[in-house]
Amino acid sequence: QVQLVESGGGLVQAGGSLRLSCAASGFTFSPTAMGWFRQAPGKERQFVADINWGGASTDYADSVKGRFTISRDYAKNTVSLQMNSLKPEDTAVYYCAARDAFDRYKYWGQGTQVTVSS
Repeated sequence: QVQLVESGGGLVQAGGSLRLSCAASGFTFSPTAMGWFRQAPGKERQFVADINWGGASTDYADSVKGRFTISRDYAKNTVSLQMNSLKPEDTAVYYCAARDAFDRYKYWGQGTQVTVSS
């Protein structure tokens, strides 16, 4: 079965950086894309970034453009999110997700907490 396991969250001061990783396994198909989402307390889950399976196309939420970078490591079968210039409003649980052939984010990791202090 598909497993997505996030790591790399933690506590960082505003202006700092963190790198999240998502280890993917169990695919019997090629996802159309891998994405990162986040959910802050009391708020809905929101899109952060995604990368198509071939790695040639990426997309970002306006709030993270220029600060976050999504990438894939084919050898390790991981997807990473490099987060720079972090702000307190980036505080959330970050989730990795895989998009299926119907363009649905069907598979989700358990999430990793990112806390940015001011």
